[in-house]
Amino acid sequence: MKLLASLLTAAVLAAPAFSSFAADEAPAAAAAATVAAKPDLVKGSASFAAVCAACHGADGNSSIAANPKLAQQHPEYLIKQLHDFKSGKRASPIMMGMAATLSDDDMKNIAYWLTSNKAKLGFAKDKDLVAIGEHIYRGGNADRHIPACAGCHSPDGAGIPSQYPRLSGQQADYTAAQLTAFRDGTRKNSGPMTDVAAKLNDREVKALADYIAGLR
Repeated sequence: MKLLASLLTAAVLAAPAFSSFAADEAPAAAAAATVAAKPDLVKGSASFAAVCAACHGADGNSSIAANPKLAQQHPEYLIKQLHDFKSGKRASPIMMGMAATLSDDDMKNIAYWLTSNKAKLGFAKDKDLVAIGEHIYRGGNADRHIPACAGCHSPDGAGIPSQYPRLSGQQADYTAAQLTAFRDGTRKNSGPMTDVAAKLNDREVKALADYIAGLR
């Protein structure tokens, strides 16, 4: 009987400690489950069709020069941009309104669905500009402290997942507009890009955009 009483007493004393441990572990477990949850590509396709396709194309390959191609873009980059639009960190009246309607799961589902679609090839237009753009993209300009774009976005424009976006084949008008926005301070959600674009003149911006459009 004394042994049974001792065991019961130990169990009672251990219960609060176990409850505290479980309470501490529950949020962490829930967070891990949320992170580990796989994106739903079917829902991503449906959400994209409802909210995004009119401007970015049915499969993420926009045919509108001012709107970016999103197909095959790295999902982490797309999710970050949608969060930046929703929070106002990246300004765009249209995109801020669209992003405001999306939940975190919506963003993830859309981003991973877009990544599963193949980007269509683009084309450069001006041979003279392409030569200038290629020089800067591949080698930068040491005299003016302009780094080579290829260092972060890779020589073929594929980017680096989780770090730098894919650029290959992107709409030239869109790329030029974003470089100008970084340079002029109207787009503020990337310090490194603000620093690089600040050193570019209008002709170089146009040249880089044209070269990137044909990059593959």
